Amino acid sequence: MNHARANPPGETSPPKRYAPSPKGAAKVARFRLSVSFAKAVLDRRTELGLSQAELAERAGLSQAKIARIESAATFPTLPLLRRLAVALNASLYVAMDAETEQITFRATPAA
Repeated sequence: MNHARANPPGETSPPKRYAPSPKGAAKVARFRLSVSFAKAVLDRRTELGLSQAELAERAGLSQAKIARIESAATFPTLPLLRRLAVALNASLYVAMDAETEQITFRATPAA
């Protein structure tokens, strides 16, 4: 029986890396976007001192919908993004590439 090792003692093989399937990668990217958006909404709402119910009223949504957004349980549509930006008195900025995404609400200047 040959007990020869492929690597010298103390050395290990690099871990095998598996490329995610395109469908799996798309799900991960969508989840990361939802989490980034959820954080941006929560941060801006907290900055304004609004409750979920108050933000919901401003945006014409239910408090439950705001809770789903802030928990990343829903993926926003473009019309929803606009409604939330207006309700949060802010402009929405999105920057993304293959590895990261940055979503922020920036206060709109008072007229």
